[in-house]
Parts: sequence; structure tokens; C-alpha cells
Amino acid sequence: MDPARPTSESSIAVSQSQAAAAAAAAAVGESVSSKMPFRHGYFRWVICTLLLLGTTKNYMDRNVLGVLRVTLQHDLGWNEIDYGNLVIVFQAAYALGMLVVGWVVDRLGTRLGYALAMIFWSLASMGTALASSLTGFAVSRFALGFGEAAVFPASIKAVAEWFPKKERALATGIFNSGTNVGAMLAPVVVAWISLRWGWRGAFIGIGALGFVWLAFWLMIYRKPGEHPRVSKAELDYIRSDPQDKLVKIEWVRLVPLRQTWAFAFGKFLIDPIWWFYLFWMPGFFQTKHGLSLTRVGPPLIAIYVIADIGSVAGGWISSFLIKRGRSINAARKIAMLICAIGVTPVIYAYRVESTWSAVLLIGLAAACHQGFSANLYTVTSDMFPAQAVGSVTGIGGMAGAVGGLLIAWVVGHVLQWTGSYMIPFFIAAATYLVALGVIHALAPKLEPARIA
Repeated sequence: MDPARPTSESSIAVSQSQAAAAAAAAAVGESVSSKMPFRHGYFRWVICTLLLLGTTKNYMDRNVLGVLRVTLQHDLGWNEIDYGNLVIVFQAAYALGMLVVGWVVDRLGTRLGYALAMIFWSLASMGTALASSLTGFAVSRFALGFGEAAVFPASIKAVAEWFPKKERALATGIFNSGTNVGAMLAPVVVAWISLRWGWRGAFIGIGALGFVWLAFWLMIYRKPGEHPRVSKAELDYIRSDPQDKLVKIEWVRLVPLRQTWAFAFGKFLIDPIWWFYLFWMPGFFQTKHGLSLTRVGPPLIAIYVIADIGSVAGGWISSFLIKRGRSINAARKIAMLICAIGVTPVIYAYRVESTWSAVLLIGLAAACHQGFSANLYTVTSDMFPAQAVGSVTGIGGMAGAVGGLLIAWVVGHVLQWTGSYMIPFFIAAATYLVALGVIHALAPKLEPARIA
């Protein structure tokens, strides 16, 4: 549905009195929640499940190339730099898309914006089957990256519409776990399809799944106040936070804000590490541990199962702390600090000889990344009104994609020149503590943004 029409063109200034009222509103929300009928009070989690499935599909599409990397390098004669350049093309398109699609989602609304994005990137994924040269792959990956950029702005905006603040980190952690589910399913499904219908069939089959998801999305998704399946008790609980004024917020008004830069710098620093895991781990296990395409699935599945646990646990930690009386600022940052410390052992992943020791180290790091990321995404809805969340998420996502572009260049050239994963894993181990320091310096209290 389209967003509600602005009631005023005046600027937003979130007052201290609204922030102080949050604790009282949360108490009211808890009271409402305790009285909600079990069978009629939890439809918001159906929406969360839809978001999880959308993220799963998103990551299956983008991970097909990584799973087929060694096969395509052999069949088409690519080297590490060629593959790195394809990742760079995807990241550049993703960055450009983030600059545009967050704004589009805020203007069209979550339902229509996400639906159009799913159609676009599913067709791009299927179109990769037509590629026969490096240039053809680059064109397809550019289109895929541009369309996929919508998934997180749309999902974060949906969470802001459907969940009170005390549940948003948990909801974000759940839908964000779809990144792991998608990356976990991709090696199994891609191997199965490619062995029967070739690598082109893998792109077509996985891309086509988007239209199945689309049918459910269009049937189910509405705003809470417009949905016939949402009870009054649940609607009151969803709206238990102080409500933002519905005013038009121009994208350029968000750029100068410290809160925007806190999120953007966090994404710029940590997103490249996830891209590294996503695009290079299948090849890492095939080249460094001698696993074939059909045997690489179990280690990758194990990594992403562990990462799924981290995604939900990271969101749960901050929600648990908030419900126990900690401030939103303290809860989010304590959770991120735990995750940042938990990442550091991955520095040894390139040195261990045992495949499953490497799996456990990378799995722990991936879990901590997802927990950190769930809280980082949630701070956008902590600091910004709902109608700006998509745009801010898009700005941060663009920054993360630029970081991913840089890491793709670094990893591609390092592997081509040295054949060693030492430098990439060192960067992966250190980045999260740096990111948390930058976030805290720019937003020491996660105070609501004052948008002039």
C-alpha cells in the first residue's frame, strides 16, 4: 500500500519529552501484550516470516555465482581477478541501487516497493543463464545487484511498521537470518540442479522462485492498521511507542545527520566482511581443503546454521536487556560489543589444517557478524521516524556496498598475487571493534535525530 499522505510539510524535531515517554509506553505495551489473545495477537510474526523468506530468496540468487565459481573459472577460463571484477560489478550496482531504492520504497510504500524489486532481481537472476562471456555475466550481475538492493530498506521499513521498538532487534535478527538460510540452501540446490541441467539451469530455477514468494507477499502484506487479520489488541501493542508525525522527509535532509553517518560508517566497515564470506568461502573450501562442488555443501551449511543462531541471538540479547530495564543505547551496544569480541578468533581460520576447525571459526565469526548486523540495522528505527527508515537504510546499504566493492578488489588481487587468505581474515577479525568505536563516537546515546 502507498504510504499515508503527509499531514504537514513542517520539519520533524523529536522532542526530549517523546523520548522520556518511551519507557511509559513500553510498560503500556507490556500490559497490552499480556492481555492479548494467543490466537489473534501475533500476526506480526507472520509478516516477519514473509520477510525471512524474501531475504532467503535474495541470498540464494546472489550466492549462485559464488557456489559455481570454481566450475565457471574452469569452464570459461576466469582467474581470481576476473571473478573479483564480477563481484565489484555487483557491489557497484548494489551501491547505486541503495542510493535509489531506499528512497523509492519510502515513496511507493513497503508492499509495492518490495514487490517490484522482487520481480526485477528475479528476472535478472534468470537472465544470467543467457550469458556466455565475462561481459555478459557482468551485465547480469549489475542488474541483479541493483534490484537486490531493495531487500533491506524494505524489510527494515516493514519491521518499523509492524513491531514496537522493544521487539525490532529480535524481528530484524529473525528476518536477517534468511541471509544464512539462503547461503546455506544455495550450495545444495545449485549442486543438485547443475548436475542435472547444467549451471544455466541453476540460475533459471533459483530465479524463478521469486514469483512464488511474490504471490504470497501480495496476498498477505498490508500495513497493520489496514490488515483484517490484526486484532485491536495487537494493533495497540504495535503502536505502543510514541507515534511519529507523518511528514515528508527529503533524502538530502538526512545526509548531514550524525545518526545517518553512524549507521553508514558501521555498514561500510562490516558489510565487506560478510561479502567476503559469501563470495569466497565456497572457493576457500574447494581450493584450500580440497572439497569438490558436491562436498562443499555440508561445511557451508554448518557455517550458516551457526550464523542463523547468531542472528537471532544477537537480536534477542538487546531485546532481553531492554525488557530488563537497560536503555536502548546500552542494550544495542552491549550486544554489538559481545559480537565484536566473538569475531576475533577468525584470524586463525586460514592456518588450521582441519576443515571442520575452519568451519567452526568461520561459523562463529559469521554468527557474530549477523548478531552485530541485526542490532546495527535496528538502530535506524531507534533514531529515525518510520517514514525515513527506508532512505537511511538505503544510504547505509550504499556505504556497505562501496566497502564490499573495495574488499572484492583487495581479496581478488591478494589471492592472485599470494594465494594466501591471511590478510582477508586479519581484516575480518579486527573490523567489528573498529566499527563499534566509530558508531559510539558519532551516536554516543543513539538519540533520536532532529531533522531540520
